[in-house]
Amino acid sequence: MSSPYRADHVGSFLRPTELLQARQSPTSLSELHALEDRHILHVLEKQKQLGFEVFTDGELRRSNFMSDFTDAVEGFDLHDGVSRKWDEKAHNTQSTAVSSINGIVTSRLKQREPITGHELPFLRQHVSGPIKMTLPSATQFPAISFKYGLTDAAYRDPYELLDAITGIMADDMRTLSASGISYLQIDAPRYSYYLDPKWTAWMEKELRVDPAQMLTASLNADNACFAAARRPGVTLAIHLCRGNNRSHWYAEGGYDAIAERLFHELAVDRFLLEYDDERSGSFEPLRFVPKEKTVVLGLISTKRAALERKEDLFRRIDEAAKILPLEQLALSPQCGFASTMEGNLLTEADQWAKLQLVAEVAKEVWD
Repeated sequence: MSSPYRADHVGSFLRPTELLQARQSPTSLSELHALEDRHILHVLEKQKQLGFEVFTDGELRRSNFMSDFTDAVEGFDLHDGVSRKWDEKAHNTQSTAVSSINGIVTSRLKQREPITGHELPFLRQHVSGPIKMTLPSATQFPAISFKYGLTDAAYRDPYELLDAITGIMADDMRTLSASGISYLQIDAPRYSYYLDPKWTAWMEKELRVDPAQMLTASLNADNACFAAARRPGVTLAIHLCRGNNRSHWYAEGGYDAIAERLFHELAVDRFLLEYDDERSGSFEPLRFVPKEKTVVLGLISTKRAALERKEDLFRRIDEAAKILPLEQLALSPQCGFASTMEGNLLTEADQWAKLQLVAEVAKEVWD
């Protein structure tokens, strides 16, 4: 089993107001990069102060968690998107239709630069400990970047697009792994479609695929990427999400429907799972997790500002440990704080308080 990293986080941090404003006003690339550098140094220092053992740049150079891919690969029309409903009952807001944040594939994909090429050099220069790189799962794109009448002129169906993206992603993950990166995590929101009946119905009607066939294709795609990256000393992880955009979400349901296949078939060391509210279901599906794999319990919400109570976290960890041994568990927030650069509806002070809570509870439980 890889390093347990008992205190973990999904990777993205809130963008400071200064950085958001710079991106919305006339700013030279050199000025913008200098500003990014300064704020990345700050988040690296905060992670160190809080006691985290592995470091990310908070995705501060990205416009969203997928933009490292769409920035590096030609073939996307970033002005077009697929609409979907976002919900957040905790905020008493109505469902909101929003567009896909990464665009539609309109031509054959062509990679023009390494996916994380604009992020990694600065991290290597300024991080003395293990570096964690986050990448979008190849499975993210067929559902939100394939549009009939446009994409099928380049790729005949969502499966062919998935194959093309998998090839690009696997090559980059192979290179990253060989370069000495300690921790590679792919973010895979689309598995939530198999947990929520309204989205499996959408897949059949709008994407025109058989959900069971697409699940198999998705598992195979992610495993091809993990196989390319597999080498001694590299932790491979997958984060499973139900949507994270301005504190909204789009899917709900426990892991039960696909737990046995998911936990057994995905060739990863760690599963970062959402468990912050009732939408995530029970811990029962964890009974399918093999002995050599770790589950990172996402018990702390990045969607709500209210700080969780330690005693509640201890209780929930104890509940999970009745299903999966404590030595196979770790702790994190349920998702990133800013899957899009606009971020969730909480402050930076809220963010750091929640990460401090993760670190403190992990230390008390596992040290």
